[in-house]
Amino acid sequence: MSYENKTTIKFQSVPENEKFARTSAAIFISPLNPTLSEINDIKTAVSEAVTNAIIHGYEDNSGEVLLECVIKNDTVYIKIEDKGKGIENIEEAMSPLYTSKPDLGRSGLGFTVMESFMDEVKVSSKVGIGTTIEMTKKIIDNGFKKE
Repeated sequence: MSYENKTTIKFQSVPENEKFARTSAAIFISPLNPTLSEINDIKTAVSEAVTNAIIHGYEDNSGEVLLECVIKNDTVYIKIEDKGKGIENIEEAMSPLYTSKPDLGRSGLGFTVMESFMDEVKVSSKVGIGTTIEMTKKIIDNGFKKE
């Protein structure tokens, strides 16, 4: 049996909304009966992507962050999008330990963490336009039948 569902949430780029975003994603995927490990993986990846949008995308400005979660059968598709400053060099930004904010104590591991917890991570960005992070994770079959 095929199962599909989708939600889209927009929220202000304030640090307090990072918790809201990761919790929302975790609750949304619950019909797939994910393991605790899968839930934590998704929450961590969403947390990193949203934090990047808030800290790097908007810096000291305010804006909106979009969180889109889609379930298709046993796979979760997550998109985090901002309309912030964009990334000049995506390859450099995704390299481990690279940070554009060393003065804020940033470790430069955000993209590395996303890649380690998700099956696939794609980043697209245009300077002055914004950044989109798309992540995919297949949830193992836990014997839960979607009606």
